[in-house]
Amino acid sequence: MMKIGELSKVAGCSVQTIRHYEKEHLIASAERSEGNFRLYDEAAVEQLLFIKHCRSLDLSLPEIRQLLALNRSPGAQCDDVNQMMDRHIEQVEARIQELTKLNEQLRMLRRSCSNRRTVEQCGILRNLSATPVSSG
Repeated sequence: MMKIGELSKVAGCSVQTIRHYEKEHLIASAERSEGNFRLYDEAAVEQLLFIKHCRSLDLSLPEIRQLLALNRSPGAQCDDVNQMMDRHIEQVEARIQELTKLNEQLRMLRRSCSNRRTVEQCGILRNLSATPVSSG
C-alpha cells in the first residue's frame, strides 16, 4: 500500500490529477490509514497508467469511463470498444482536416508580409484587420 504522493511519483502524474480521477470515479476511492491518509495498491497504479495512456490518445473522461467498465467484463464481445475507437478516429480525422485548413490559412497570412516592412506596412496586420469572410 502507498500514499497518494508515492502513487503520484510511481504513475508520473500529479496528486491533483489522482484526486480528480477519484472524483470522476475513474479510480476507486482509496482506503484510509489510521492517520486518515489515502492508501493505494498496485491495482490503482495499473488503473492510473491505463487512464494516462488513454489520455495520451486524447480519449475523453466519459470514453475512458466506458472503457474501464468494458474492461471489467472480459468475456464480453469487444464490439463496443471497436465502435468507440472508430468514432474517436473519425473525430481525430475531422480535427486533422480542420488543423490542415488552419495551417493553410496561417501560411497564406504569413506570405502576405515580408521581413523588411514596418508595422504600418505589415500585410499580416492588415489582413487581420480586414473584415473576416464567413466560413459557412
